[in-house]
Amino acid sequence: KHAHHAFDIDSPGKDSYELRKAGASQVLVASQQRWALITETPQQQTDPLLTKLLQQLDMTQLDLILVEGFKHETIPKIELHRQELQQPLLCKTDPHIIAVATNAAPLVGITLPQLNINNAASIAEFICATLLLKPVPSPPRD
Repeated sequence: KHAHHAFDIDSPGKDSYELRKAGASQVLVASQQRWALITETPQQQTDPLLTKLLQQLDMTQLDLILVEGFKHETIPKIELHRQELQQPLLCKTDPHIIAVATNAAPLVGITLPQLNINNAASIAEFICATLLLKPVPSPPRD
């Protein structure tokens, strides 16, 4: 996920937060269930490159990478379009958009698949069928 502002996944008073504020450039927080590496980049003048960030992931553990933001990257994208925001459709100029998820009635003049933005299951189905070339797995039964 790309954040358009300074963000913090830590909280004041925690040792990891205090260590970063005291000048540590990297802090690793770990438990039995998860770990997170927080890296400070105060000298960086621009947003990090998606390709560099993806190099941090263990690709042997992944089937799919979902990216939020980074709209200028040349990767397959689903445009999210909420009619009430009255924003222009990016799919008219971005050839990397493969579908539009919207809350509007079918968009006139758009030949891309149109998905219901409020139906996460159908969006997941589209992603699996289109990008993974296989059906979405059924959820486990109780």
